[in-house]
Amino acid sequence: MHAWPASEVPALPGKGRDLRIHDTATGGRVTLAPGPVARIYVCGITPYDATHMGHAATYNAFDLVQRVWLDTKRQVHYVQNVTDVDDPLLERAIRDGIDWVGLAERETALFREDMTALRMLPPQHYIGAVEAIPGIVPLVERLRDSGAAYELDGDVYFSVDADPHFGEVSHYSTELMRHLSAERGGDPERPGKKNPLDPMLWMAAREGEPSWDGGSLGPGRPGWHIECVAIALDHLGMGFDVQGGGSDLIFPHHEMGASHAQTLTGEYPMAKAYVHAGMVALDGEKMSKSRGNLVFVSKLRKDGVDPAAVRLALLSHRYRDDWEWTDQVLQDAVERLGRWRAAVSRPDGTPADALVEELREALSDDLDTPTALAAVDRWAALQTADGGDDESAPGLVSRAVDALLGVAL
Repeated sequence: MHAWPASEVPALPGKGRDLRIHDTATGGRVTLAPGPVARIYVCGITPYDATHMGHAATYNAFDLVQRVWLDTKRQVHYVQNVTDVDDPLLERAIRDGIDWVGLAERETALFREDMTALRMLPPQHYIGAVEAIPGIVPLVERLRDSGAAYELDGDVYFSVDADPHFGEVSHYSTELMRHLSAERGGDPERPGKKNPLDPMLWMAAREGEPSWDGGSLGPGRPGWHIECVAIALDHLGMGFDVQGGGSDLIFPHHEMGASHAQTLTGEYPMAKAYVHAGMVALDGEKMSKSRGNLVFVSKLRKDGVDPAAVRLALLSHRYRDDWEWTDQVLQDAVERLGRWRAAVSRPDGTPADALVEELREALSDDLDTPTALAAVDRWAALQTADGGDDESAPGLVSRAVDALLGVAL
């Protein structure tokens, strides 16, 4: 599976700062100091309704992580999956009377278009669950053969008790875990499971549903969590720098994925930092497919909204915060974009070296985008008030905003 085209990231004078970011597993900030190549895995979409503003906010956050690393003169090895076979996708295809493969391909293509428009840097490896199945099957067999997994009516479940570190990503109570498992695709009430929280690794073939050769597992398809584990281990290995996604992936997805990987390899932890973006609401409720209260990037683009304004709307909120999308949020972003473009269109301006350092400091401080935007606002206001005589300033600001914030002026 291919990703989308990469937009050029301008080079800036000097060097950026190492990123201090909130780690869900420790509950505090950690300083990430990768080697020459920083490694990041971000969980991708289930392609049946793309790309809503919750998606955009999540991928915007991890695009910023990449940009901070690139500014430190590191390379970035970024991997993202596409869950192109799963219950919600199959259910949507049945509901709409269309082929599930066609639905997945259509929505993935739309997602690529939206990511390109928003100037999100693409992953080096963009892997679908279906194409990863040949690598998933051996992992499930290893877990089963080692006693870390067991069969139940043809299905194969992971035993969470096999990982002594289970629970150390989310730190949630057992009661909350059971509730979230039931809400987010698990089956804690299924009779015969060793532990209600045990997640499925391999689903035996069901009548009328797609299935693949599972070797000794029999025909079927993979569970959600082992999909990402197989892709991450194959392309990044253990101990990569950031495992990213929305906060709704903390449990069960990232918790279970960490346990799968740690049990398979005997190494700990799977990732040095677990980083999660907040949820976006509309009309007082979390924006989600199940509620149908979605604002789509493609619809905004079709309506003539500049993608740079959409990106500024996302950047106006801290990535970890839950927030609400409103018409006013977008209008404020459109007006800000206009002010910034007017400021950099002048032939000269106020010196901007200090602004570049302000942007670097804000972003290295747990991706503090509101502070970064405020710094550019101040520079733009000075341009409007009395300008300056530095001919290089407008160009430097334009390049800095592009390189660090992903906004093309």
